[in-house]
Amino acid sequence: MTVVIQLPETLDEHGFEGLVAGWAAAEGGHLLLDARHVRWVSPFGIVGLLAAGAGWQGRWGERPRIQMPENEEVISYLGRVGFFEAARAVFDLPERPRRRVGGDTDRLLEVTPIRSHQDVHDVIDNVADRAALILGNRLEYPAAAVTNFSLILSEVCQNVVEHAGDHGWVSAQVYNWRQRLGRKVVVIAVMDVGMGFRGSLAREHAQRYGDRWSDQTALEAAFLHGVSRYRDPGRGQGLQGIRKVVSRWNGLITIRSGTAQIAEVPDWVEMDLVRSGLPDFPGAQIQVVLPQRVAPDGGDGGRGDG
Repeated sequence: MTVVIQLPETLDEHGFEGLVAGWAAAEGGHLLLDARHVRWVSPFGIVGLLAAGAGWQGRWGERPRIQMPENEEVISYLGRVGFFEAARAVFDLPERPRRRVGGDTDRLLEVTPIRSHQDVHDVIDNVADRAALILGNRLEYPAAAVTNFSLILSEVCQNVVEHAGDHGWVSAQVYNWRQRLGRKVVVIAVMDVGMGFRGSLAREHAQRYGDRWSDQTALEAAFLHGVSRYRDPGRGQGLQGIRKVVSRWNGLITIRSGTAQIAEVPDWVEMDLVRSGLPDFPGAQIQVVLPQRVAPDGGDGGRGDG
């Protein structure tokens, strides 16, 4: 039996939910992701494809296949950000490897596997110069913001190493959110297909919550209250630190795990702070969106469409 999941034209965080709905409802077999009609894909959508493929293989023991987009601009973009190299470790790709072409001045970080602390260090080293250039010149952030940006990137990647129990991926990109915000943003997407927040925190905290223990309460404990799987004093403060920095920059952060999602929401997005009852998906999926700064009298760029 072959399970075919047709992907939407826009594969972003909303399109990913449609992918997950089909993924969670399937009962095993050969998976085929039909991406032929995809016309636009975000960093979240890119790493989401990898997570869906790896999660299927881990769940059912079958290496999935993917039909590539017919849109040449999407194919070119996927090649520039290194999707095909990462996809070869996840999907059955019969065609020859696609070569990375050209340069991309808005690319902060290609699709990068995260398996170890050394991978995290390499990521930070690789983006240092580009982050300083893009955040300062294109998004008009102060020089000190580059350090905070590196801390955010490091923390969300460390989450994969310390809590997932499996490998993950990260990608970061700058583009113009004309419809949602009316200005440029930098987007960081990090995903894994490990045990998720509920599984990571269960040993130390599930008994205390009793019947209330769930994906939602685990996310709230970690994101709002700094709860950690470790007993060491001071652990678990990383996500709270990210919340503060992202909020200071009027940015958005969402964390999805299992059947729930929690968010720090700026004034340009209409979104629930907490969602539950979502289709179940392994691991954790994190997205951070930082908008271009505007002058105090320059308005807020318009409210987003969520």
